[in-house]
Amino acid sequence: MINKKMQGLGAKRSVIRELFEYGKIRKAEIGEENVFDFSLGNPSVPAPDCVNENLVKLLNESDPISVHGYTSAQGDANVRQSIIEYVNKTHSVEYSKDCLYMTVGAAAALTCSLTALVNQGEEVIVLAPYFPEYKVFIERCGGVVREVLCDQVTFQPDFDKLEKAINKNTAAIIINSPNNPTGAVISKENVQKLCDMFQNAQERYSKPIYIICDEPYRELVYGDVKVAFVPKFYNNTIVCYSYSKSLSIPGERIGYVLVSPKVDSFLEVYQAICGAGRALGFVCAPSLLQKVLPYCLGKTSDVDVYDTNRKLLLKKLTEYGFTAVKPDGAFYLFLKSPVEDAYEFCERAKQFEIIFVPSDDFGCKGYVRISYCVTTEQIEKSLPAFKKLAESYNLI
Repeated sequence: MINKKMQGLGAKRSVIRELFEYGKIRKAEIGEENVFDFSLGNPSVPAPDCVNENLVKLLNESDPISVHGYTSAQGDANVRQSIIEYVNKTHSVEYSKDCLYMTVGAAAALTCSLTALVNQGEEVIVLAPYFPEYKVFIERCGGVVREVLCDQVTFQPDFDKLEKAINKNTAAIIINSPNNPTGAVISKENVQKLCDMFQNAQERYSKPIYIICDEPYRELVYGDVKVAFVPKFYNNTIVCYSYSKSLSIPGERIGYVLVSPKVDSFLEVYQAICGAGRALGFVCAPSLLQKVLPYCLGKTSDVDVYDTNRKLLLKKLTEYGFTAVKPDGAFYLFLKSPVEDAYEFCERAKQFEIIFVPSDDFGCKGYVRISYCVTTEQIEKSLPAFKKLAESYNLI
């Protein structure tokens, strides 16, 4: 017999992917320029020149066998050394390359970490709204999802609710800052408060509780907003990073797990990450992509485009009577639905050829996620449709 749970996951795509596929059909029917698709978090600006230039250079100038050959299971040693030197310089720490495990993007980083750290029946706290695949990843390794709804005004952690959620079965918490889908960045003060809370919980239950940081949007912040580096606040921290968003290479799937050297029983934890990678078949992340990273450290795609889109969309939708969370990072706008049922709101938006994602699968009802990682021209063209949508609810 097949695994029915896996069959169910394969038979039904995530709501985000379903809407993305719907958008492709509508574009084929009425023309791409007539569909305003804000469903998928797919970067719309090109990768910085360092990516393509050095990929070509590696292909043309490297030994054709070694450039495509296996690296060490945890990743090429020189690549890991380059990355950790950048991490050390950026965050004023002194880590070793042997803290890093290269992965096939953030999803592999998260699944390796959860598989390594969570035992059957243990709980993983997720701050809602959250990326829906967290639930898939946690349950796959036998864990139990414990949702904790964030403050509904600031979308910072609700510490009263969080304190009540921690118990003797808590193995970890996943924090995602900047957040998908809200764009919220957890303030330094709240990071400290959260870390203090979990430090107290570790002492209370005499066990390690891990903070797993999912950070694919770390560099995508606006103004003077800063993203706290959690390992400096809490020893039992695991960082899951991806270059997908910062370098605009989501289809290339390259990232890493960083295990804080201060984590309890560091060697055992790092070995567990390596073992999880082995069990999941994730050893040796794509060699060519690994080897281009040292040439691109500290570089990003043009974040100013996202900032322009953010400001334009927030300004106009507010003028039309909608209410939205002001995003400090990532490239998502979390818009309050004018009606209780966000699915109903999404269906009405389709009448105006607008596609966005209902918030229910993110663990928070009554909102929609708008991915503004599109061209500024598309946003400008979509504004009359958004205005008609607002008028249909008598917002203006």
